[in-house]
Amino acid sequence: MQLITVGTVAFDRIETPFGIAEKTVGGAATYISLAASVFLDKMGLVSVVGDDFPEGVMQQLRDRGVDLEGLEVMAGKESFFWAGRYHYDMNTRDTLETRLNVLLDLDPQLPEDYKQAPYVMLGNLDPKVQAKVLDQMEERPALVVMDTMNFWMDSAMEDLLKVIQRVDILAINDAEARQLSGEHSLVRAAGKILAMGPKYLVIKKGEHGALLFSKDRVFFAPALPLEDVVDPTGAGDTFAGGFIGFLARSQDHSFDNLKRAIIVGSALASFCCEKFGIERLLEIDKVDIDQRIQDFVELVDFDIELVES
Repeated sequence: MQLITVGTVAFDRIETPFGIAEKTVGGAATYISLAASVFLDKMGLVSVVGDDFPEGVMQQLRDRGVDLEGLEVMAGKESFFWAGRYHYDMNTRDTLETRLNVLLDLDPQLPEDYKQAPYVMLGNLDPKVQAKVLDQMEERPALVVMDTMNFWMDSAMEDLLKVIQRVDILAINDAEARQLSGEHSLVRAAGKILAMGPKYLVIKKGEHGALLFSKDRVFFAPALPLEDVVDPTGAGDTFAGGFIGFLARSQDHSFDNLKRAIIVGSALASFCCEKFGIERLLEIDKVDIDQRIQDFVELVDFDIELVES
């Protein structure tokens, strides 16, 4: 098993200024796994769904190399459900409804062949659940990437900090970085967060790109300007999936290769925004991805002559 991902597998109801998706498949682990499958052919997914979750979607995941032995299906119960409405700028959204359903009973038990996976992606969940996954690994993974959110900072900070100490890369958005660190400046925030334990910090800024920090280096990648943004739900998770999938394939964790992984993750996230839910991720192929990455290269490529004094 090259990678295991723990996170939600869910249904979403999404409203944007450009349409409504009444019941589309979502969840962090779904987006992460589909994005990582571009680079990997054997991954494990750890989550829980009700028996209302469609077998057809499970088969689509299997077809892309995602092993579902770690996905528990609870008979007679409903899958996690989230409903949200995006504003016109698509950067802000309102949560209209959250039904945890089976997520209340998530108690991850790793199959034996998951316990030696060299790469682990901890999707946004209760930090106690994230810690339980790490506790079951037979040896320290080569790389652990973690996502979290402000809810856990408000309700479970002590547990959250314990998990952050155990990961190599923390990936959060700019508001979460400010809350976690207590600093408005993202540079100062990064310094404080890196002192908590991670080797690297990725700060996601939506349509404004992403920042990568190490103790002594910083890299910024822009987001690709898109003509049509239909639904940004799952873009951050798609970014994370492309990011860790690329690193797992290359097995190179240097800062320079993390820079490449940021670009790859951003390219995949841009596809996610073009249709509702996971629809666009199920359509793209290697040719599409190579072209999109080339678009990023051209976006930031320039020559300059320094003015001599």
